Parts: sequence; structure tokens; C-alpha cells
Amino acid sequence: MAIIQQILFIAVLGAVAWLAYKRVTLIRSTILLGKPEDRTDRPGERFATMLRIAFGQKKMFDRPLIGLLHFAVYIGFILINIEVLEIVLDGMLGEHRIFAPLLGGFYSVLIGFFELLAVGVLLACVIFLLRRSVVKVGRLQPARHREMNGWPELDGKLILVFEIVLMIAILTMNAADTVLQDLGSPHYRQTGDFFFSQFLKPLFTGMSEDTLIIYERVAWWFHILGIFVFAIYLTYSKHLHIVLAFPNTYFSRLIPKGQMNNMPEITSEVKMMLGLETAPAGEAAAVPERFGAKDVQDLSWKNLMDAYSCTECGRCTEACPANITGKKLSPRKIMMDTRDRLEDVGRNMQANGGTFVADGKSLIDDYILEEEINACTTCNACVQECPVLINPLDIILQLRRYKIMDESKAPASWNMMFQNMNTNQAPWKFSQGDRFNWAAGLEPNDK
Repeated sequence: MAIIQQILFIAVLGAVAWLAYKRVTLIRSTILLGKPEDRTDRPGERFATMLRIAFGQKKMFDRPLIGLLHFAVYIGFILINIEVLEIVLDGMLGEHRIFAPLLGGFYSVLIGFFELLAVGVLLACVIFLLRRSVVKVGRLQPARHREMNGWPELDGKLILVFEIVLMIAILTMNAADTVLQDLGSPHYRQTGDFFFSQFLKPLFTGMSEDTLIIYERVAWWFHILGIFVFAIYLTYSKHLHIVLAFPNTYFSRLIPKGQMNNMPEITSEVKMMLGLETAPAGEAAAVPERFGAKDVQDLSWKNLMDAYSCTECGRCTEACPANITGKKLSPRKIMMDTRDRLEDVGRNMQANGGTFVADGKSLIDDYILEEEINACTTCNACVQECPVLINPLDIILQLRRYKIMDESKAPASWNMMFQNMNTNQAPWKFSQGDRFNWAAGLEPNDK
């Protein structure tokens, strides 16, 4: 029977590894559809940013209570997976608690610490579930934010329930294990009671040894299969940010938030008009395929990584003044729509041997509406609020540039401003000589 379990476990592990590899490869391919962008400068500063924001969860602690709860889930997820390593080795080698002889008395202390983390994760997940379902935090409700309808709302709740069930499985598995140790069952090494599961042992008192073994094995399989399912599910879910938060913060912008990137082609053209730059001799000026971005391929690879890194927490949308005043713009929806488009592009590539075949759709118009991007005030509130340093504004600006410069579809109220900028170097319709007339009469009276 033990040999059969080993073979079954190795087969499941191999299948999970293959599925994860295929999915990660597809995500990488879609991210690399983006335009090149150099984010390798100042590596020391980038590494420090990653440690502070991704590993240290600094921006989560802007809201201390929520930050503490999130940290409990985060650190629990990382450290409890050390125990998963033991479970994987046990499954492959047909052993049980393979690290126990190596660690001696420290083993029960270590498992007790993992149980403490498991309890912390369980309590935090219960609180987060209550916030979504009972307290009904506004930024997470589909009635207020249309992008949360359907799968996004279910996804947020499903993973919390999943985590709760997994933590219960590992705690009850340990309790059944220690009861079997007390009974002297031969397969179960003597480790002593564990920190929390010892209080669950009365639940299994009076059960026969065979029944306990069945329960312990079912809980063991449920726990490890749950971890495997979670590993695959992660790549389809917003919870991919658990992994991508680290590279995303490392490659984040180091320049000031309010600094907008000019288009090199336009900058070069203006400099040549002003005589600050000369065109290369004998070479025609390169004409870009399009100005701004129409689809995901026109964005940079970092923009696309941002989309996959989005946590859907809604802090960006909660802070957006356009959204607060009832306009359609939601920075969270911009990121989710970009990711949805990437997913569709990925499926297209899978169906066509790894090559994208034009499907007649584009990110702007088919996923993101013109009304949404025109509502943006470029205030950078969304950029400031994001806990993993995502920049929705950069995508909005590039989509808006395409609409205005490539399709000439600026709102009518903007055209006068553009004309004034061209003729008066200011948004207002008066000459430069009259620029300060508004201040006439405001000088303090000399006494």
C-alpha cells in the first residue's frame, strides 16, 4: 500500500510541476510581448525597495490593523511552506516526518511554531472573509465597483475559504498524528505533542487506530493536494501577486511619481524644429508605427507585469478623485482589463502555435473605454496608494496618447487648450504679455 501511495504521489507531483511550468511559460511569453524598457539601473536601490515594500510589507502598514493581519497571512504562507517540503519528501520516499530524527527535540518546537502561524493565518482569513461578506468594505463590493462583479468577487472569497480549510486540515492532521503516537502505531514517529494541536486531541479520543490512520492519511493527502491545487490556481488568480510582488517592486520606477515620460520621437522632432538637434545625415526620420498604445503589445513589459501583479485590493480606486465623484474611471479596472486582454492574447497564442493572430480587438475600446481614460486627472493618487508599486497612470497616459495623437479623438473641450498651448504656450487664450494681468491691483498698499 505504501508503494502505491509513493507512485501516486510522484505522479501527482510531476503533473502539477508540468501544469505550473506550462502556465508560467505562457505568462512570461505574454509579458514579453511588451516593448523593451531598461529597468536595471541602480540595483542597490532597487533591491532595497523590494526588501522594504514586498518583503517588509511597508505600504500595507499604512493601515496598521489590516497590515498586521495581512502580514500574518503572508509570513504564514512563506514559513508554513517549509513544512510542505517535509511532506513532499515524505510522499516521495514513503517516510513519515522525515525531519524528526534529524532535528530531535527541536522538531516539536518547530512544528509548534508552524501551528502558531497556521492559527494566525486562520484567524486573519476569517476576519478578511467577514470584512468582505458582513462588514462589506466599500472598495470590495461589486455593487459599487462594476469590475468586481462575477469571478473577481468569488475569487477573493474562495481563496480565503480555501486557506481556512487548509489550516484546519493541517491542525487536525497533527492532532490525529499525536494520538496515533500515543497508541504506539508503528508508522508514526514519537515527536511529542505540538503547540496547538494538542488541544484538539480530545476530538479523536475513543477512535480506533484504523479510523485514526484513515483520518490522518485523508487529512495529509487533502493538505498536500490542496497546496498543489493552490500552486496552479495561483497562476490564474489575482494571488499571483504573492510571487510577482518581488520582481514588480524591484523593477518599479525610481524617478519621481509626477515625472511623465516624453515620447522620444516627439522630443526629437521638437528639438530639431528648435535647432537643438540635427537629423542624421542621409537618413530619413523614423516614423513610429503608432503614437501611444492601442493594445497590450504597445505597452512596455513592465506595464504588463504590473497587470499580472495587481492584487485587486482597490486602494487605488478608493483614492481616485475621478472615481469618488462618480466618473467611470477605476484604476483597478484599468489593471484588471489589461490582464484580461493579456489572458485573451495568451489563449490566442496557445491556439496558434505560440504566435498571436490578430483577433480584431484592442485594449482601448474593447476592454477600456475612452470615457474612462479621459476622466483621469493624472494626480498620481493611484500610484501612491498601490501596495506593490503598480503604475496604472502610465497605461492610461499611453492609451490617451493613442486616442489623441493617432486617432485625433480628443474631447472637444481639450482642443482649445491644445490650440492655446501651441499659440500661447499656455492653456489660456491670451498672449504671454497678458499672462499676469490677473494679479493687477493685488499689490499690497505702501504705507
